[in-house]
Amino acid sequence: MIQLSRLTRLLCLTPLLLWSLNAAAMQLPDESKVPGGIVVIPLTGQNSASAPSAWYKGNRLMVLPSKGTRYEAESHWIAVAGIPLSAKPSEKQHVRANATSYYFEIDNKEYKAQYLTVKNKRHVDPDPEDVKRWRREKAKMVAAYKSWSEPASPVTRFELPAKGPYSSPFGLRRFFNKQPRNPHSGLDIAAPHGDPITAPAAGVVVDTGDYFFNGNTVIIDHGFGLTTMYCHMSKIDVQIGDKVSTGTRLGAIGKTGRVTGPHLHWSVSLNNTRVDPILFLNN
Repeated sequence: MIQLSRLTRLLCLTPLLLWSLNAAAMQLPDESKVPGGIVVIPLTGQNSASAPSAWYKGNRLMVLPSKGTRYEAESHWIAVAGIPLSAKPSEKQHVRANATSYYFEIDNKEYKAQYLTVKNKRHVDPDPEDVKRWRREKAKMVAAYKSWSEPASPVTRFELPAKGPYSSPFGLRRFFNKQPRNPHSGLDIAAPHGDPITAPAAGVVVDTGDYFFNGNTVIIDHGFGLTTMYCHMSKIDVQIGDKVSTGTRLGAIGKTGRVTGPHLHWSVSLNNTRVDPILFLNN
């Protein structure tokens, strides 16, 4: 009878408590208070049993229990926020949770420049129809980046999705055929054509397609505003709605879209903000 009573109590644990127990052992992403980096904010004064909603620049933030982290003594909850590459160190940053404001400052970081020669001139100077296509595809990507789900176990660390050297780091100031373009919003991994691309963590496929700039693309929702994107693939092996786990094959390395050779462009987005994937890596 005593054993049955204990089992009953275990089965009756609320989802929130189970989530808290899982979160207690998790490792947070590395903090880097720079444009394109990550900041962890103790939500002092937020002591409710359920996670408060926190917002930064109009986007909802990942909020986690502080138990088991170095912030445990400061607050019951912490917000993990991605900092836009466009953020200015001279401007004080503002996060809001319920009726409370939290402020933080960021440091400056100078990213290197990269000059690339692209043979397909339309990938540098797209014609009007290309621009229309790109705008439609951008709307799909933003919708995927803004997707919100709440899995039982929050994802805060990743394995590498492909094997190979880093050919282009995050944040490079890019010039295509000597023309300035947006900074590099992901990490490029060079690998042979056809090599496997695998999921770095559990999630759900929320978009796939053949994009003008990105080529064959897959986007995964990992929950709580964390999404990842895989571009220039030669083959896609998953469909929208598929649930994946760490190591699930997503497709293969390719050179579709705007590329100079076969590689994987891997983007990590947190609160609809592209951040440096290195900050999430287990290794």
